[in-house]
Amino acid sequence: MTHFYLWWDALQQGVSQNWITNIGVLLLFSAVLWAAWLLLTRHLLQVTQKTRLIWDDAFVQAVRRPISWLIWLWPAAFSLGVVIENTSTHSAAFLAVLRHLFLVWTVIWILLRLISNAEEAISRTAKDVTTITAISKVLRLTVFVIGGLAAMQNLGLSLSGVLTFGGVGGLIVGMAAKDLLANFFGAVMIYFDRPFQLGDWIRSPDRNIEGTVEQIGFRVTMIRTFDKRPLYVPNSVFSSIVVENASRMTNRRIKQTVSLRYQDADKIAGVVKDIKAMLTLHDEIDTLQTLIVSFDNYGPSSLDILVYTFTKTIGWVEYKDVQQDVMLKIVEIVKEHGADFAFPTTTLQFDAPDRVLAKAG
Repeated sequence: MTHFYLWWDALQQGVSQNWITNIGVLLLFSAVLWAAWLLLTRHLLQVTQKTRLIWDDAFVQAVRRPISWLIWLWPAAFSLGVVIENTSTHSAAFLAVLRHLFLVWTVIWILLRLISNAEEAISRTAKDVTTITAISKVLRLTVFVIGGLAAMQNLGLSLSGVLTFGGVGGLIVGMAAKDLLANFFGAVMIYFDRPFQLGDWIRSPDRNIEGTVEQIGFRVTMIRTFDKRPLYVPNSVFSSIVVENASRMTNRRIKQTVSLRYQDADKIAGVVKDIKAMLTLHDEIDTLQTLIVSFDNYGPSSLDILVYTFTKTIGWVEYKDVQQDVMLKIVEIVKEHGADFAFPTTTLQFDAPDRVLAKAG
């Protein structure tokens, strides 16, 4: 063991007559360590796949590739330092900083992969995907900030000076990028107020916005319109417009006017009674909601019956099927009573012919 420490110390200092051999030994050791690491992680993956936990799979997947790269990059930096010390007059001290940056980069990479893997695993069974996405984005931003500060410290920069400059620079940047900040706080408002989430069908009566929410970013929200076009809306817009969330409806409304002829006035009561009975017994009509069937209006050429009710389903396609079924049943009821639907008509009244002749004489 003492010989190993002496050899390692000499290798770090770059003073060795057999430096080429030492580099070969170091790279060979890296290859053996890399192969052992691959075998170990492969076995761990087989073990974690048999468990119900999601964190063990996420962690093993997160560390596997970054550690593999570090196993090669770290010895490569040592080897490069030995080559520089033995073949030139330049100092290889900068490689110590590079090795520290390798460690910082590896930790950042592992944390980012762990966040992504956990987000993907949790989102498969989670009900609130929007919150999970928001938390993962905040965690990624935190990792980037902490990793950047650690890298700056390794490069010899003063963190107090960086933070002071960041405070002054942040004020300047904030004034120059107020729209960007407005969009960022708009995203925060969406995450906390939750007027909508991924997959919701939304529309705004204030703007020409309607479609399904596919992505909520820190700057824009992507909405897929019903003609399959992507619509990118700045998040700041949602703080000043009315948003209607159709996906959170409890029911869908059927509101129709059934217009009968004036000569069917004596059949109105029976038609109204049967339509109401049909809706009450219909499997897809929510009878706990408002249900109105009544003679509503004397039209210019028709007697109008108001049909007002709500379906149990909120799905657009299913709703249209239920509405069609109800309207066809109304047609059958009208025909069964010997009535018919009215259409716009005009009646012209003329004076009697004898009165016209009398006036002519």
